[in-house]
Amino acid sequence: MRIGRFSLKGQPFYGLIEGERIKVLRGFPWPKIELTGEEIPLSQARLLAPCKPTKIIALGLNYRDHARELKMPLPEEPLLFLKPPSAVIGPEEKIILPPQSKRVDYEAELAIVIGKKAKNVSIETALDYVLGYTCFNDVTARDLQQKDGQWTRAKGFDTFAPIGPWIETELDPGDLKVEAFLNGERRQSSSTKELVFSVPEIISYVSHIMTLFPGDVIATGTPPGIGPLQPGDLIEVRIKGIGDLKNYVSK
Repeated sequence: MRIGRFSLKGQPFYGLIEGERIKVLRGFPWPKIELTGEEIPLSQARLLAPCKPTKIIALGLNYRDHARELKMPLPEEPLLFLKPPSAVIGPEEKIILPPQSKRVDYEAELAIVIGKKAKNVSIETALDYVLGYTCFNDVTARDLQQKDGQWTRAKGFDTFAPIGPWIETELDPGDLKVEAFLNGERRQSSSTKELVFSVPEIISYVSHIMTLFPGDVIATGTPPGIGPLQPGDLIEVRIKGIGDLKNYVSK
């Protein structure tokens, strides 16, 4: 089941995507799907970021092949950082390169969308708190990350958290191909089989630190092959079973 967030005549709404039509939902789709009975042609609505997170939790160095690429040891625990909700943009929206940075990179990632309040959940029950999965681009000002010695500024600029195109609810996150294409050329390609910490482990770990709320996003880390963005670029994050998140780059 694909759940999207849309805008029609300036009004945002959630809906189920079925073929070329949207079945309108009543509010955020949890704990159960509630249909209003209204249907809208997909072509008439604009696709937005599929959720409105209170926070975005992201992981660093969570792919074994990325760690090998960087010649770095695997972390003993998930390495967490936060991106602000103000960084969120949706499909086809522009990533704006800030004047403070000379190098801004793409990072293709699988994102978990939380469906219900989660606090101190076990690894065994963690997936019960997931609404679904979507594509994420952890856009990063690489030079500022290195300069600052911590990641808040480098990860937190407006437009640095593209999410979309929708939430896929019926998906096994254990073996998904995650790819990035820059101007049509593949630059990243790996599988979630390479994750150091699995999706259930991540959710449980985070929930023992902070309460997760419906719509919150956990970005699970990026594979090898990250690289710089330039004005005019088209960057695409593709994940098997979900779809294609496309964003253009501008100054």
